[in-house]
Amino acid sequence: MSQPLLFQPITLRGVTSRNRILISPMCQYSATDGLANDWHLVHLGKFAQGGAGLVTVEAAAVTAEGRITHGDVGIWNDEQIAPLERIAAFLKDNGAVPSIQLAHAGRKASMQRPWYGNAALDEADRGRGDLPWRTVAPSAIPMEDGWLMPHALDAAELAALREQWRRATLRAVEAGFEFVEVHCAHGYLLHEFLSPLSNRRTDAYGGDRAGRMRYPLEIIETVRAAWPAERPLSVRISSVDGIDGGLTLEDQVAFAREARARGVDLIDCSSGGLLGSATAARIPRGYGFQVPYADEIRRAADIATIAVGLILHPQQAEDVLANGQADLVAIGREALFDPNWPLHAELALGGAGGEVFASWPKQYGWWLERREPGLRRLDGPPLPFRQS
Repeated sequence: MSQPLLFQPITLRGVTSRNRILISPMCQYSATDGLANDWHLVHLGKFAQGGAGLVTVEAAAVTAEGRITHGDVGIWNDEQIAPLERIAAFLKDNGAVPSIQLAHAGRKASMQRPWYGNAALDEADRGRGDLPWRTVAPSAIPMEDGWLMPHALDAAELAALREQWRRATLRAVEAGFEFVEVHCAHGYLLHEFLSPLSNRRTDAYGGDRAGRMRYPLEIIETVRAAWPAERPLSVRISSVDGIDGGLTLEDQVAFAREARARGVDLIDCSSGGLLGSATAARIPRGYGFQVPYADEIRRAADIATIAVGLILHPQQAEDVLANGQADLVAIGREALFDPNWPLHAELALGGAGGEVFASWPKQYGWWLERREPGLRRLDGPPLPFRQS
């Protein structure tokens, strides 16, 4: 029996992943002054131990004002390198490619941690010491009523911000990451430039599609120039806004083509998020609801893609790859539910062969091979057992 595609290695530039499973960046809102901590190490480390090929640190803010919340991880100063380096080293030591997403929240910055409401900061947040800060955007248009009015960035500020992206990229290199993603999705700054609903500029960075793409493409060029040539670069996009007058799939195919021409290796195909929270459900949701976007962009823009969005089951993930709809499959909240999802998927798809625990960390596999035979899960057949 041939090995499932999901568990075949893939090489991107000079970096090889042990399989096609990427753990999506998932903000934990648990940092202090942008510093990652033990929570982040354990949170991310579980996914490497669980068999994922690539594990991505949550959106790391390239400036302090580019944070979503006070609890965001940052990469805007050198003090933030060491805790990220510790995470990257642990991921690599446990077989995963260490990955990080670079981001700026734009007009969606200065908001509540989600468990406090996931909205604009209010008096209760001020009472907790979470004070608001200035937000910036392509145009002075608040996200929704009750949100801060963002400052429209001028040409000099755009140039200064490009430099911050460059420095953040160099810090990611120093921290030991081997895969980087530029966040151009979910209503954050670079998505705000792309969408005609949030970009009303009349200079070279607004107007038609080419103008609206200009600044995100400049950031991509800046990151690619600072990022080592042998390491892959991904861009996460909202494939559609899902709002009348917003971005269409045709727009994002054009953007993907331009990104590819500037050295981008993969497009991570999400959707929505321009208004409301990053996960606001403006697109009808169902199993694999964003996979068609990855499929279309892969074919129409001739670029590798990452499929994401309610991919929950091993065979579902395998089918995405087998049907040529994407090159990698990203697992998010399902990995929170089951950090060992890749290892369990390998067993489910028959990719483990006779040595059912060969892919597990030896510290676990040694014990699991010696469990009592005949034990059952509450909801399933006997667990795999090999007599030693």
